[in-house]
Amino acid sequence: MEFKDINVNPNLPLLIVITPMGTIVTDTFNASYCVYDSDEATGYGVGSFLFLLSSQSLLMGVTKCMCFGKPLAPGGNRAWSIIYFASSWVTFLIAESCLIAGATKNAYHTKYRHVIYAQNWTCESLRKGVFIAGAVFVVFTMILNVYYYMYFAKATNQAARKTNKSSSTVGMASYA
Repeated sequence: MEFKDINVNPNLPLLIVITPMGTIVTDTFNASYCVYDSDEATGYGVGSFLFLLSSQSLLMGVTKCMCFGKPLAPGGNRAWSIIYFASSWVTFLIAESCLIAGATKNAYHTKYRHVIYAQNWTCESLRKGVFIAGAVFVVFTMILNVYYYMYFAKATNQAARKTNKSSSTVGMASYA
């Protein structure tokens, strides 16, 4: 889909060229720049960012971020819980970065085109790949959070193995 230049009265100070991804605007100094309208993707990106942030906050509040509350029983469940905890935070940060970068870049107004010395430069907006990467990492975060909570619950409900021996196993000679 390709748009052509709009015929504008030459006495107007601005020349507007519509492209599929944005609008090229030429100001009174004959410098052109791209202007993008904020579309639905910006709102969806910000909404996804906020929902992912609230879900991660809720999970960390419920589990007390593994730092406070009842200690985890030693064993495999605690190890898996720690692994999933760290992994979920890594994927969470990557997903949040992708979502907020995509939302801000999608609503971004570019600087003047002559600054980057690209005369044939088009107003191509952010590729959908950033939002797709964000969505993939949101799904990874969700899966890791489920496993983290599952192993965390097992580790907190598991009784700690304590040995209750009535006497010491070290033999002591009696003194005469």
